Amino acid sequence: MTKMEQVADADMIKNSVGGDEEAYDELAMPPNVELSDHDLTPKIVGALQEIFDPEIPVNIYELGLIYKVDVNKDMDVFVEMTLTSPACPVAQEMPGWVQSAILPLEGVRHVDVEIVWDPTWDPSMMAETAKLQLNMFT
Repeated sequence: MTKMEQVADADMIKNSVGGDEEAYDELAMPPNVELSDHDLTPKIVGALQEIFDPEIPVNIYELGLIYKVDVNKDMDVFVEMTLTSPACPVAQEMPGWVQSAILPLEGVRHVDVEIVWDPTWDPSMMAETAKLQLNMFT
């Protein structure tokens, strides 16, 4: 896989929606992600948005690699995610990156990250912001 080039950044996209954070947040939500309704979930999403795929200059949340975020009553977090390819060069490191991003959040007790391959990731799973950043439209 060749490294993709970013043609727009988050600030450019925020400017295009008039600086409206709510409109940006809607565009930044991948179509297939399942999120817990726990109060901690927005902070978890924010932490996930700080992790970038090394070959695609978009964060893993907006890229659509996160399939599920669940927080139970004991403040244990479960993340189900995938990778763009089974041959991803950071396949072994990515779960640790996710765990390391979420674990420092106040109140989080434990983080479990599971890599799954079903459904198989494809570009249609990307948030609109990711598509705009990469000049990709599906």
